[in-house]
Order: sequence, then structure tokens, then C-alpha cells
Amino acid sequence: MAERKTKFIKGLYNWTFLSIVFAAIILINIISSFAYMRIDVTEDQRYSLAESTIDFLEKKESFKGRISVKIYLSGNLPAEIEHFKRSVEDKLTEFKIYAGDRIEYQFINPLIGTKEEQRELTDQLWDGGRGILPMDIVFTKDGTQSTLQLWPGAIINYGGAGSSAKQLAVQFLPGTKTDQPYQLQDMRMVIENSTKNLEYMLVSSLRRVILESKPRIGFLQGHGELRFAETQRTRAILSPYYSISDVELNDSIHALDGYDGLVIARPRSKFTEKDLYLIDQFVMRGGRLMCFIDRLNLPEDTLAKYYESPTSRIETGLDKLLFDYGLKLEDNYVMDARCMPKPVRLQNTSMIPWFFHVMATPTSHPTVRNLEPVSLKYTNEIKFVPKKNVAHTPILTSSTNSTVTGMAPTVSYMIPIQYGNEPLAANPDSDINKRCLAGLAEGTFTSYFKNRIVDDFAKSPEINYHEKSEKEGKVVLIGNGRILQNRYDSMPTPTGNSFMYRPKPENDLIYDIDLIKARQPHLFGNQEFIQNLVDFMMGETSVLDIRSRQIDIHEIDREKVKADASFYKILNIGLPIALIIALAFIMNFIRKRKFAR
Repeated sequence: MAERKTKFIKGLYNWTFLSIVFAAIILINIISSFAYMRIDVTEDQRYSLAESTIDFLEKKESFKGRISVKIYLSGNLPAEIEHFKRSVEDKLTEFKIYAGDRIEYQFINPLIGTKEEQRELTDQLWDGGRGILPMDIVFTKDGTQSTLQLWPGAIINYGGAGSSAKQLAVQFLPGTKTDQPYQLQDMRMVIENSTKNLEYMLVSSLRRVILESKPRIGFLQGHGELRFAETQRTRAILSPYYSISDVELNDSIHALDGYDGLVIARPRSKFTEKDLYLIDQFVMRGGRLMCFIDRLNLPEDTLAKYYESPTSRIETGLDKLLFDYGLKLEDNYVMDARCMPKPVRLQNTSMIPWFFHVMATPTSHPTVRNLEPVSLKYTNEIKFVPKKNVAHTPILTSSTNSTVTGMAPTVSYMIPIQYGNEPLAANPDSDINKRCLAGLAEGTFTSYFKNRIVDDFAKSPEINYHEKSEKEGKVVLIGNGRILQNRYDSMPTPTGNSFMYRPKPENDLIYDIDLIKARQPHLFGNQEFIQNLVDFMMGETSVLDIRSRQIDIHEIDREKVKADASFYKILNIGLPIALIIALAFIMNFIRKRKFAR
């Protein structure tokens, strides 16, 4: 009787324990379906959101309405595309952790439904070339070549279905050029680069779609500055986030009213005292001043014809104003051993290291962190002048193996030949040789016109003169005006009375056409630098952390894979079986020992 009772109690205990285990497993699965957690153990934190992204998503004032994201990447996809799709889903899932119900997303297969429904949907996605661009992929399966058309992007809707609703298309993977489909085996780098930029693409798109009003930036005209046609590409990368327009001063005291930022791009003629006063007071009222200035004029056609050319100073008068903010632009050129080559037609060589085409070295400033080298042709040195309550920061510098020319030098092809392999600097490894090429002044500025104007004018209520800046200001000076410049084509309008302009196909902010023709591989960080710089100056830092993150994609060692493939195959198959057998022996040993007692 006692033995039967003991067996009953043991059975009840075992069944109770088993029931608790099953209940715990079910409970854990239920909880895990509502909770999402992932631990990122990678060195570069590639699977974690940037702090600025988290701040952006957590703030309810960032976007008050609901955002709907429809991703048209679903269906029977190749493994490589399926992996990218999971990356998109993981990123949006993390977005929801911080944004909650303010973000919702769904994956849609554009190839379901009738032919008519599919065509109607793809027409909406295409939107006359303004929406998502299709991607054609060619792959071979079972000896048969097939083509798959994808719509690798998303449509973001914000604000519901009312009149205030906004819609934006975002492209995750590049569209296919006409008659040039992608080969599936060549998609690895494309997918890796898109995965690397995924967070930036999403945050940047969210930022664009929720914008209620754009800060205004004026491109100053009237002093020989770069014209609209010459800055179209720069304006195009800024216009999604800022309202861009030309502005002329014309001695109007209110010319800069309503502008938050002012760009002075490569002026060539002198500013009047009235112009300087208007710019000075713009800075005193808290406006952001961005100066891209060439201090010297170099006739490049003369240089190409005679292999040397003198330079002359460009007198604009802006140097006096900037000096009072602690920024001084020298009338010299920086020569750097870290430079791009130049195609030439000389007797003994067709390529010379062109010390005047500097590959600027980024500093630790967030606007340039982890950027590709910034291309600066014929750039001037910037020096800082100590000013009370003003901090100065170098943004771009030359390398440690650099030097400067004399004032208003003669530029010659013979200079790099004369140097040969000799270092440009006496001590080429010393930081003292670094020259500032882009400098930032931040703080409370004193007006350049303090003690320079009469009291009656200064105290006039209509003039509203400010002797000191109302709030902390920012002025940036880049000793290079052509950094914003693009080559362009001109086309007559249909009426024939005027011309339309468009940039050349090659992106001047990323490539140099002469180096492309010479088959010199290169990639410049100018475009990202301009974007980051303007964002920083205008106070928009939500995407700086994302752009400046460095995620290294390590290529697989194919030789090692080939050599060790058999070992890892055996390990993957044999290790689980060995563990199961070992566990069975251990359990059997424990069972025998327990019941042998």
C-alpha cells in the first residue's frame, strides 16, 4: 500500500513538473511574440541604431501623425534578396520599439493578383519615373536563365488620407539601367552597400516626409558668385530638407530677412561696405554664414597651354569681416603629398602627382568623421585669430607631409617633377605640418562695425543694429570655392528665348572626369561633406551620427573556405550527432546509478 502511494506521489510530481515546463515554454513563446530583443555583439555595432536615430524616434514631437511604410519586396525571392528583406524588416522592427504605434509597416508582393491589378500597381509605384525604380535580375536555375523584376523600395505615407497627407518613395536597391540587368552573382556588393546605408535611407526619408516647414538658405548673388547652373547639383542634395533660393542684397536693409543660412560660393568681385554690413548683421541675428572662397585666381587654360601660370589675388573685402570672427584666409596655395595625379602631355611622363589637388584629411569633427577624402583643387590655407568668446575648430586639414606656397605664387607642372620622391615637409610625420583647409568659428561674435558707424545710425529703431550676436552663432570658412561647382549642359527652351541647364551626367562631387578618362580609380567624399556641413550649421544633427558610422564589410577569404570546407562540413554534421550520443550515455549512466541504489 505504502509502495503504491509512493509511486502515485512520484508520478504526480513528474506530471506536475512536466506540466510546469510546458506551461513555461508556452508562456515564453507568447511573451516573445510581443517583445523583441536582440543583443549586438559586433565590434562596430552594425546591428544597433545610432543614438540620434533613437532620439528622433522617441520624441513624439518628431512626428505627431502615424507613418505607414509599404515595402514592395515580397514573394518568391532569391536567397540574397531574401536576406536583404530580413534586414529591412529587422530595422523597421527596431524602429517600432522606440516609435511604438506611430510607425507601422507591411511587406507587399507586387506580383500577386490579376495582370490588370499588377499593371495598375506597378504604374503607381513607377509614377512616371518619380517613384520606385524597378530592378531586373538575371539568374540561372536548373540550367535555365531567367529574369526577375523587383521593385526594391517602399512608399511612406504620413498624416492619413486627408489633404495634409504626404507620400514619399524610397529606393533601397538601385534601379536597372535600360538593357543592363544585374547578374545575381554580382549582387553581393550592391546588397552589402545598401544594407550598410539602410538606417540612413530610412531616417532620411522619414525626416523628409514629416517636414512641415523647411529652413531657408540663400545663395548670395551679385559679386560674381557661382550661378544657379553651376551649383545645381549642390542645391539638389540640399533641397529635400531646405528651401533654397538666390538672394541679392541690392543695398536693402531687409534683404536677408527670413533666411536662416547664407551661402557665399566663390565670389569674384568686391563687396561694398553696405553689403558687409548686411552680412554682419545677419550673423549678429543668429544667421548661419557658410563661405566657400577662392583667394587666388588661376587661369587654368594658360597652365594647360604653357605648363605654368601666374596667380593673382581676388579682392572681395570679405577677409576683413571674417577676420573679426577669427578666420583668416591666406593668399597662398597648400601643396600636399596626399594628392590626386594629373594627366599631362610631357615628354617623359603622362601623369604627375598634382600637389595642388589636395585630398583633405578629415578631423574628428562629426561632419567629416569616416568620410572618403574630400577633393580640394587649388585650396588656400586658413588660420585662426583668437577672439574672446569664440571657439575655433579645424574641420579639414592637409596631411603631415604638406607645405604652402608663397603669396600669389606661379603654378607650374615642373614643381612635382623637381620634388621627385623628396618629402614636401622637413619633418613629414609631424602634425605641425597640417594646414587648416576648412575652419569653424562658434560663439558670441562682436560686430565688425562696432565703433565704425555713427551713433545716430546705430541707435535708429528702423536699422535695429546689433553690436553683439543675439545668440551663439556659427561661421564656417572653406578655402576653396570650386568645391560646390558642377559642370553643366545648356539647352534652349521650347520658345527659344532662353536656356535650361542641367548638370553633366558625371557627379562632380564624387568623381573627376579627367581622372575617369585617365582610368585613375577614385572616390571623393565631397557630397557627404557638403550635406553634413550644412546640416551641422543649420542645427540638424539627426543624421550626422548615421552618416559618420563606419561599418566594415569583411570579404570572405575564398581560399580559406576552399581549404577548410570539408572540416567545417564534418563539424556541422558530426558535432550535433556526437552531442546527442554523449547526452544519451550520460542520461543512461545517471538512470542506472539512480535505480541501482
